[in-house]
Amino acid sequence: MQEDIQEVLLDEEAILGRVRELAEGISEDYAGCDLVLICILKGAAIFLADLVRHITIPITLDFMATSSYGRGTESTGVVRILKDLDEPVEGRHVLIVEDIIDSGLTLKYLYDNLASRHPASLKICTLLDKPERRLVNIKADYNGFLIPDEFVVGYGLDYAEKYRNLPFIGILKREIYAPAGGKNT
Repeated sequence: MQEDIQEVLLDEEAILGRVRELAEGISEDYAGCDLVLICILKGAAIFLADLVRHITIPITLDFMATSSYGRGTESTGVVRILKDLDEPVEGRHVLIVEDIIDSGLTLKYLYDNLASRHPASLKICTLLDKPERRLVNIKADYNGFLIPDEFVVGYGLDYAEKYRNLPFIGILKREIYAPAGGKNT
């Protein structure tokens, strides 16, 4: 798998250091609150696991799964909820935990969907942010890293369900996802 990586963008040490910092901020900001973290599957699962180990306040977890990419590298813009929450969020403080904000289409759809359920507050925590790719107005309240417009994998992020288990975030070689001169932006 590592031979498919063009460049390591963020190593394990940098990621884990930033995750601890995010957890400290979340712990301070939500002290005394009824906080539920909603992990967006599958990509954010590894980020969530490391994040919650460093949050020092009581929390609960829930999960949502969506589909907007299929096996491609571009969002289709059509979001389907594959797995919805197990518990209601009305009156609770909600923090969406996402792996990456790219176009923002999926996250904006989820944010609006969750806002309609009347939480006490609704914020976003993302590990990675590609602001150059944004197609809708949405931003994270807790942001791990701003990254360039490159196709990245590792630490939960995948291409065709592969590479999630890499302990770092790397730029995938173009020939892996766009063979024979295929198009990818």
